[in-house]
Amino acid sequence: MGVTETARTEVLCAEAAAADTTGGTAAAGRAAQELGLKRGEFELAVHLGIVRTTAEQTGGRPRVRREEIDRLRSESGFPDAVRERVRTVGTAEGARLLGISPVRFTRLARAGCITPVTFYLNRYRAVVWLYLAQEVLDFAARAPQLLNGNSPAWMRARLDAGTDWRARNWRAQRIERQLSRTEDPWRRAAVLAGVLDPVQLAEVVDDLYERAYLARVRPEPVFGPPGSVVAREAMAQLMQADDPDEILWRRINLIMELDGARASRQAPRPGDDHRSVPVPVPVADPGTECLLGPAPGLLARLGLRRRVAGRRATGNGVPTKTVE
Repeated sequence: MGVTETARTEVLCAEAAAADTTGGTAAAGRAAQELGLKRGEFELAVHLGIVRTTAEQTGGRPRVRREEIDRLRSESGFPDAVRERVRTVGTAEGARLLGISPVRFTRLARAGCITPVTFYLNRYRAVVWLYLAQEVLDFAARAPQLLNGNSPAWMRARLDAGTDWRARNWRAQRIERQLSRTEDPWRRAAVLAGVLDPVQLAEVVDDLYERAYLARVRPEPVFGPPGSVVAREAMAQLMQADDPDEILWRRINLIMELDGARASRQAPRPGDDHRSVPVPVPVADPGTECLLGPAPGLLARLGLRRRVAGRRATGNGVPTKTVE
């Protein structure tokens, strides 16, 4: 009887495995189980590019190829080595790793020395940053002089000014990883557009149909947006640039990406058949330049000419929001 039950269990497990590994791929849950990772660890591994999924090429629900699972399982030190690459620490544990106080660890992170890789919301809905343990140790090996003694002048200046680079650095890393997953110029432009608030975006992209297209093709996280409304709102707020020089930098990058996107195809408009139509590059007649006028300068394309003039007249800067 016991042998029969065991055989039946093995058959059921084999059937379940076969149903979950169709087409030479495994569902995310199955892949995480085979790699010995918890759900959060697996999602972070995908975000960091440690685990490659088919969703990056085809869209839809993420699946992992059998070859990818076998590759990771064959690595030396599996499964501990894979788990160690996605191990995260908070402020207290990070401070213990470095042998410093939590207060000093927070100062280092706020000054931009250590970049968080993810975050969660505590019961008070406050953002709690998490850091890759390996990156924390790498920082200690790279800059041991910052762990003891007085902080350097540049670091004190940043902290005295009340700046906090944690969200900005987290945002920059996330943008770079999103850009690395796509070669499509409009999707790349959409990644950068997502960092600007609606007013800033409208100043750079004044075409309503282009803005709608950017919103439509913007890459979603591999596992979709956060589940709760509060988490989605926090993610949206943290993803928006909030420092004047960061905003300017992102606007310039967006313009550059848009130049390539517009050269590859037009944004669809009402009545289009929604196919990608290459945009012909106009060749100006030598005698028409004076009639058309000069091409808009960088300040005009950034939507900053009026703003700069207004500041010169009134002396007022651009108000910015702060994300704690």
